[in-house]
Amino acid sequence: MGELAAFERVQPPTMTRTIGCLEDGGYVSRRPHESDGRQVLIALTDVGRAMVLADRDRRDAWLARQLAGLTSDERDLLREAAPLLDRLARCD
Repeated sequence: MGELAAFERVQPPTMTRTIGCLEDGGYVSRRPHESDGRQVLIALTDVGRAMVLADRDRRDAWLARQLAGLTSDERDLLREAAPLLDRLARCD
């Protein structure tokens, strides 16, 4: 939980509550770490995976519609800016 909380930049109790809600909804499962009893491993369930994929498909469809409404020059500009935006997104 600590690693996941740090990755998401939230406090561990917040992540514990979030994972609890996701587990209650059937979206994730947790199991003890094989060699470290202090750690818990979190995994998506089939229901959780289906939800993530459906959300991704919905977002992809939205983006495709938005891009279709742009001019060729606007799409070229976005193509040029994409590496810079990717680099900015990776900075901490």
